[in-house]
Amino acid sequence: MKILILGAGKMGSFFTDLLSFDHEVAVMDNDPRRMRFIYNAQRFTDYEEVRAFEPELLINCVTLSYTVSAFEKIMPYLPKTCILSDIASVKTGLMDYYEATGMRYVSVHPMFGPTFANLGNLQTENAIIINEPSVRERMADGNTVTTVRGTDYMGMVFFRDIFNRLKLNVCEYTFNGHDEVVAYSLSIPFASTLVFGSIMKHQDAPGTTFKKHMAIANGLMSEDDYLLQEVLFNPYTEGELQNIIDRISLLKTIVHEKDAAGMKQFLETVRNNIK
Repeated sequence: MKILILGAGKMGSFFTDLLSFDHEVAVMDNDPRRMRFIYNAQRFTDYEEVRAFEPELLINCVTLSYTVSAFEKIMPYLPKTCILSDIASVKTGLMDYYEATGMRYVSVHPMFGPTFANLGNLQTENAIIINEPSVRERMADGNTVTTVRGTDYMGMVFFRDIFNRLKLNVCEYTFNGHDEVVAYSLSIPFASTLVFGSIMKHQDAPGTTFKKHMAIANGLMSEDDYLLQEVLFNPYTEGELQNIIDRISLLKTIVHEKDAAGMKQFLETVRNNIK
């Protein structure tokens, strides 16, 4: 298959390395310096090269906030048969965009970031494939028909095969279901780590737990600012933040009142939740 990868960042380079020995792969990035270590794949900086390449699959790996704009710029140079795909960590608005293009599409989310995951051994990591069903609805007037193309079946098969070969645990959600899950699995640890880091001060004798938290905070802060922003701007994040605020408020009350029974119950709840 002819595969074009947009963006030569960490994940773009990862997919290039992964796919280039089984497929004809090309990478496109506006900055040629980002592609200097690309191996066994063509390197494009001009959209006319894309037209000549005629990709069968496009994997959009650009920074999250530029996902749609990157699609829009390259669309005139793609064959209509090309399957569009992305690896965005927040899917808000993407379904509407895909449906408006009239092209086949598949959306995925590798739940392993290059900062923390061992890209050479992903057996304990997860990936999400968006499985948005095709829907055809007749409106109340009996004439107007609304059609949702839904996720392309062959696109799903392609990514499921890749993720299975990596021994990832693969889950399937709709676009909205994905964002709800991400708000829980990413927004909560992101927000908790940011709060931890925001009140830090130098420690001459940090404990083991403190050092582990600091390692996580340093890893998180090495991520792209736009990624952190977009994950936290997920429309479902605010509700999860309120849950954090409520629990901290409860813990503060227990500590203030030196409520031993309340603390015991709180700790038991935590232990049960993390089993």
